[in-house]
Amino acid sequence: MTGSDSAASGHDRWLYLFIAWVVAVAASLGALFIGEVVGQAPCSLCWHQRAFMFPLAILLAVASFRGDTGAWLYALPLAAIGMAIAGFHSLLYAGFIPEGIQPCSQGPSCASADMTILGVLPLPYLSLAAFLAIAVALIGSRPKAAL
Repeated sequence: MTGSDSAASGHDRWLYLFIAWVVAVAASLGALFIGEVVGQAPCSLCWHQRAFMFPLAILLAVASFRGDTGAWLYALPLAAIGMAIAGFHSLLYAGFIPEGIQPCSQGPSCASADMTILGVLPLPYLSLAAFLAIAVALIGSRPKAAL
C-alpha cells in the first residue's frame, strides 16, 4: 500500500465518522423539534432513545473534529443500545409486542397513531433507521485491522 492509499483510507474512515455525526445531529434536532416546536410529548421509550442519541451527537462531534477514527470503540455501544430500544419500540408500534409488556403506563402511548410525522412516518422506525445508519457508519470508520 502506498502512502496515498493509506491517506485515502484514513480520509474514508473520517468521512464515515463524519456521516455518523451528521445523522446523530439530525436525529437529535428532529427529536427536539418534535418535542419543543410541535409540542408532541415524548413517550417513555422515546426518552430512553434520546438518552443514547444526544450523547452520540456530542461524542461524534468531538471525534469528527479531532479526527479520532477510534471513536467507534465508545460510540458503537451507545448506537447498539439505542438501536435495541428503537427496535423494541418499532415492534411495539407495529403491534408485535402484546399490550401487557408495553412500558407506557403514564404519559403518551408508545404505540399511538400520534407517533408519526405528517401522519405518515412512524417515529420509532425513523429512530431505528438513524441508530442503524450511525452503527453502519461507525463500522465503516473502523481501521481494517479492527475487522
